[in-house]
Amino acid sequence: MTIRISIDCMGGDHGPAATVAAAVSFVKRTEDVQMILVGQELIIRSELKKLKADSQERISIVHASEIVTMEDSLEVALRRKKDSSMRLAINQVKDANADVCVSAGNTGALMAISRYVLKTLPNVDRPAICSILPNQKDKPTYMLDLGANVDCEPEHLRQFAIMGAALFSAVEGQDKPTIGLLNVGEEDIKGNDVVKKTAELLREEHAKGVLNFYGNVEGNDIFAGTTDIVVCDGFVGNVTLKAVEGLGRFVKTVLTHEFKRNWLTMLGALIAKSALTTIGKRLNPSRYNGGSLLGLRGLVIKSHGGADAYSFEWAIQRAYDAAKNGVINRIELAMAALVAAPEIAIESSPCELGSPEIS
Repeated sequence: MTIRISIDCMGGDHGPAATVAAAVSFVKRTEDVQMILVGQELIIRSELKKLKADSQERISIVHASEIVTMEDSLEVALRRKKDSSMRLAINQVKDANADVCVSAGNTGALMAISRYVLKTLPNVDRPAICSILPNQKDKPTYMLDLGANVDCEPEHLRQFAIMGAALFSAVEGQDKPTIGLLNVGEEDIKGNDVVKKTAELLREEHAKGVLNFYGNVEGNDIFAGTTDIVVCDGFVGNVTLKAVEGLGRFVKTVLTHEFKRNWLTMLGALIAKSALTTIGKRLNPSRYNGGSLLGLRGLVIKSHGGADAYSFEWAIQRAYDAAKNGVINRIELAMAALVAAPEIAIESSPCELGSPEIS
């Protein structure tokens, strides 16, 4: 089966210079894929020509006259820029011309437009952003929500857990992945009311065999690989993600400074070059680029806004894997098995969604 991927070429800090290059590279190394490049046609064709890919048969172009910027409000992105590259790229999924869409554009706008155009799956109240982080077991830790919903009810978090488990099973090929609920301690008595009630719901799903709920986990468990999936609300998730990114840059800066401090430390760096290279590759955040917008009637992948071509290609890889492994169908089946508690009333509207700057 050929996987068709629509690319919002104008999104992100680097625009077509990164997105088109990544798309071309991915097509060259993957036979069963077609790319639909969405954006300003002249610019895209110019980039393709530079890459000597202007005659590539598995790449097509859809012209878009507008661009959603990082500064655009949700109102502008959703209501006024209907011919934006972001909107048209998502439309490709809606119209069944593409199996999945990838964008590095404004996160809040991408979530709002995706939800408006594609709608949510049955039994899903709110979509969530799920991405992966490295852990010391050299395996991925899936974490959600990373910023789509800053305020959540227990039922939302239960749905996030089920969707995250479906994604993990599809992409990683592991049934019943372990799920941890992010909390300030492992004990059941700890946490706020939302976390405590969520734990009760997840224990119920565990008892029914729907989920493999490990229990509460703390921040250090994310990188210890204690569980395959970590569930939290979008406020906590986005703060965690930003803190991790900041720590990574800080450590890199400190190491670079210290190794260049004098001839002795420079010699030490030379001796440790092989190990440092391996560590750099293992912890390279580019390898973990690409967050899935789960809960929609179509696949959308959010790339980091600052992604270069190498990093953006990893987001395309995530998109390809999700589409290839039938993530949407798996989530639909998982959510169909969810019996919502009748006493839980949920009010959800677009204005409740967070507008994070994961970019």
